[in-house]
Amino acid sequence: MSDDDNLSMNDLLGLQGVKPMIQDKVELKKPKAIKKQQHKSKQQKQAEFYFSDGFVPHLSDEGPMRYCREDVEKYELKKLRRGDYFPELILDLHGLNQSDAKSEILALFKECKKTHVQCCCIVHGIGTGTLKTRTPYWIAQYPELLAFHQAPLEWGGQGALLVLLDIETDPNAKID
Repeated sequence: MSDDDNLSMNDLLGLQGVKPMIQDKVELKKPKAIKKQQHKSKQQKQAEFYFSDGFVPHLSDEGPMRYCREDVEKYELKKLRRGDYFPELILDLHGLNQSDAKSEILALFKECKKTHVQCCCIVHGIGTGTLKTRTPYWIAQYPELLAFHQAPLEWGGQGALLVLLDIETDPNAKID
């Protein structure tokens, strides 16, 4: 063998005295975590779109908490009060902050629409009164809301609302 055959690759390429580059490791977030965070962010933005804190609907100060959309018969409200409607889905807001509560309420309404559930129950509790005060204002802004009434004792009494939704949808409508 000749001396030319014994030359190393570094000698051939003229890389003598060059130090190898040290690789700094960059840890990327897992794709599932990113998707979950984006979904939660999107859901919170949608909730903020539907449920404004600045809007205060006209709700009666006397008697139990109740609301009926103008184009809905008042008899529907009476049926809610009497317990003629049975809530198929129940959402408990205990321990949630206002932002998370809005997101969960919107998710409940979307699930009701998706599964064709007309009546649901939202348990906001009494506690400090923040969710108890704000929840009726938020749900009164939802476009498919027909009516809501303070729940009977078996569904939470003063700490809950029975909600009646208009679940009839356009068959071509997309549900997120």
